[in-house]
Amino acid sequence: MMLSPLPLPSADRHSALRHEDRQTTHGNIWDLAELCLKQTAAALHAAGAVSATELSAGIALARESHAMHRPADLLEVIAKIRGHAGALLGAAILDLGDGVAAALSPYQHVLPFGGRLLAPSAFYDSYDHLHKIAKVLLSPVIYAEDNDAIGTASINPLASRIMADEICSTVFKRFGITPFVTVVRLDFDSWISLSHKHFEL
Repeated sequence: MMLSPLPLPSADRHSALRHEDRQTTHGNIWDLAELCLKQTAAALHAAGAVSATELSAGIALARESHAMHRPADLLEVIAKIRGHAGALLGAAILDLGDGVAAALSPYQHVLPFGGRLLAPSAFYDSYDHLHKIAKVLLSPVIYAEDNDAIGTASINPLASRIMADEICSTVFKRFGITPFVTVVRLDFDSWISLSHKHFEL
């Protein structure tokens, strides 16, 4: 099956999609995983970072995992489809992430010490639903200073951007304030470490 080109959403369309998803998030958080998958596929396609065959196979495998309620990020799936493993897997994912990040503004840099950060347990206790969303998107909250300043990170810049939108929406609904949310990228080893610490994956 050939994949038809997926255009990157415009700023206005992206805002509309985010608003739509906020209405449905509480019903099915896996809708956010699908949104992330589509936007990541569009960004990879626009960057010319993957072939149509790789993209089609990656989307199918990620959706299969999501259908079984197992988080999966398209960047990791495609890197594995290409046969990368071990140290080469992290480098391949970083390259794919660079392609996605190049299409976004502001550009998300890689946080080199992300794996050493502690899970913000108090924040997750206060926002259990955001913890579940973070797990689905594989974008852990890396710090939380009350409700004012919060950070999230992932190997996938679009996953952390979607997570940031959900954080802002949820905090605003509860307290009427919009927090300052930092989004950064993680190297593969840090991402695996934090996913284990935060989500027991």
